[in-house]
Amino acid sequence: MNLKSERINIGNGVNLNLVKTNKFKSNLLSFYFLRPLSKDEVTKNALLPLVLKRGTKELPNNLLIQKNLEENYGADMSISVNKRGEKHILRFTIETVNGDYIGDKNYIYDVVELLKSIVYNPVAEKGSFKKDYVEQEKENLKRRIEGRINDKRAYALDRCIEEMCRNEKYSIYPLGNIADLENIDEEILFKHYQEVIKTSPIEIFYVGDYDDNMVQYIKELPDTNRGNILSLPREQIISGVKTKNMVSEDLDVTQGKFVLGFRTGIPYEDSLYRGLIVGSDILGGGPNSKLFKNVREKESLAYYITSTIHKYKSLMLVDGGIEFSNFEKTIDIVKEQITEIQNGNFTDEDIEVSKKSIISSTESIKDSIFLISEYFFSQNLSKDERSLEQIIDDINSVTKKEIVDAMSRVILDTIYFMKNSKLQN
Repeated sequence: MNLKSERINIGNGVNLNLVKTNKFKSNLLSFYFLRPLSKDEVTKNALLPLVLKRGTKELPNNLLIQKNLEENYGADMSISVNKRGEKHILRFTIETVNGDYIGDKNYIYDVVELLKSIVYNPVAEKGSFKKDYVEQEKENLKRRIEGRINDKRAYALDRCIEEMCRNEKYSIYPLGNIADLENIDEEILFKHYQEVIKTSPIEIFYVGDYDDNMVQYIKELPDTNRGNILSLPREQIISGVKTKNMVSEDLDVTQGKFVLGFRTGIPYEDSLYRGLIVGSDILGGGPNSKLFKNVREKESLAYYITSTIHKYKSLMLVDGGIEFSNFEKTIDIVKEQITEIQNGNFTDEDIEVSKKSIISSTESIKDSIFLISEYFFSQNLSKDERSLEQIIDDINSVTKKEIVDAMSRVILDTIYFMKNSKLQN
């Protein structure tokens, strides 16, 4: 299945992306709103989708929305707020059964209309959002922010990035912060909503089966008097490291978590980036990786240990779960294994195993209608016009020299360690 996306400009800063496929029994429509990742608006951005999903002018409460979804053959609606590099992304998605499977191709217009209404026609009172909806969702968002610490591994990764990029926008937590919630009310949030609708770059994705009538219907959006659309610049890539950070945090945990944050200085546009992807996988991509074999199996030091690349900021993060007393020894072995790769001490089999793993993961995108939408959206953000097949070919063509050259640029920036002093003593 060769996937292609047709991108059509349908308005000022609004693009419709069409991916035609009849592989799935469902169709998917997503609206992506792009905002700058900034402290001034991050909390309002995170709160906004939670309030919007509460009701529309026609369906003013969540119960009516859920009833509508059920009546439309169990359509599924989801929202999310996350960061892609230093861009804050608000996503509104609805997935519903392909009309061919139920003998009703027209019902999907109702589903599309519902998502449009969620985005463009929210329930309002006296020119602002409903006060009780905003207050309830502020409390829900507060609990989500407070609950981030419950997933200790994700929290450790976030904290490493926050410390590593403390003077960069990438350090900003995408769900905002609790202190800002106190200053947001229904009028302030509604004013911000109007700004988001008028000034955000918007990418609309439709994945599945469609005809010209459906395309035309999606194109028909409300007139929102869009003026100057925000320009969202490419993230700055920092390559040099002047001083290394060592950050430890004392928490009520029974297992230590460490994260090593590395600067690579290799932007995703660079042809060497593919060598970095393969090199990171050889280092810590799975059970055949150097870290798994040497840290977990040989020395029995880690419960888990992986290496991942953060594409938009060109960072490499190595994270693991360990006994507190094994911290220094584990860090030393990680550094040794990176040096081994930099010196070319890995085999052709290591390369092939990693390539197969990366390619398998890439090909699995074709098996998920949601991942297809996310993939093409990511391609838009990075202005990458390669097809999935071309990306796979690029991975296949990576040489040992490219891996060594890429990994030789990796420089340790920050070490984060989550510990528990009470259990260490």
